[in-house]
Amino acid sequence: MPPVIEVRNLHKRYGNNVAVDDVSLTVQEGEIFGILGPNGAGKTTTVECIEGLRVPDRGEIKVLGLDPHRDHAELTRRLGVQLQAGQIQERLEVAEALELYSSFYPNPADWRGLMDGLGLAGKAKTRYAKLSGGQKQRLSIALALVGSPQVAILDELTTGLDPQARRDTWDLIEDVRSRGVTIVLVTHFMEEAERLCDRVALIDAGRVVMVDTPAGLAERARIEQRIQFRPSRQLDDGLLTSLPEVSSVTRRGETVIVSGNSDALNAVTAVLARNQIVAERLRVEQASLEDAFVELTGKRPDATS
Repeated sequence: MPPVIEVRNLHKRYGNNVAVDDVSLTVQEGEIFGILGPNGAGKTTTVECIEGLRVPDRGEIKVLGLDPHRDHAELTRRLGVQLQAGQIQERLEVAEALELYSSFYPNPADWRGLMDGLGLAGKAKTRYAKLSGGQKQRLSIALALVGSPQVAILDELTTGLDPQARRDTWDLIEDVRSRGVTIVLVTHFMEEAERLCDRVALIDAGRVVMVDTPAGLAERARIEQRIQFRPSRQLDDGLLTSLPEVSSVTRRGETVIVSGNSDALNAVTAVLARNQIVAERLRVEQASLEDAFVELTGKRPDATS
């Protein structure tokens, strides 16, 4: 099947600053596609070009077969957008905003159900100006989904939400995807990307560093796993350092710390078993998406660039 979103050689500059430099990516129907990168990496500019809010200097973009700039009116009926920073008329009440926005679409979602699902039912009569930052964010998400879009683009989806509200929102997004909506998720929360995304594009300094599954990115970053345990009896470190899967063995008090490749755990447990040593308090630390992010960009997810 053709991609739902196809971006080829996208380039955008502001004065002397190149915000997006030759970005290419595709998003398949029904997937949750993540866009990750440090602050200032070009993530928001990329999705704003996809949404038709900005015109690229060069490159080609197709969303549902439409050109975001030329076919903007048609695309807005099929695309839901939650902006990183957006404002609603301050005197508008939550229920009024949802009812108004739902009237813009031919087949809107049940806005009352969205309001309930995002924990806003108790704020139905509250004006936008009186909402907390987290409540404004929830309303922004609801407005992005109220048109029953085929594609939803969510920029920094859960910024400002408390941990429980963030997880509730994740459940909602997974439910939206289960109904066939393709989702593009811009985020710097690694746990969010690992939980939700089928594939991730890692963007740094306006360029795509790599596109893969979260697990694939961690594996391709070639980050070693670490195995920690307390041996049940005296252990000669040479038994472990001689293993080709092991790169180093260190000790912290009674704890042995082994670093190695993805096969290190099997190799270590096998040699311990042959020598009748039990690995007590065994702990294995696998490479995470955040580890891969740092390894591939040299920056923390919330770093400025």
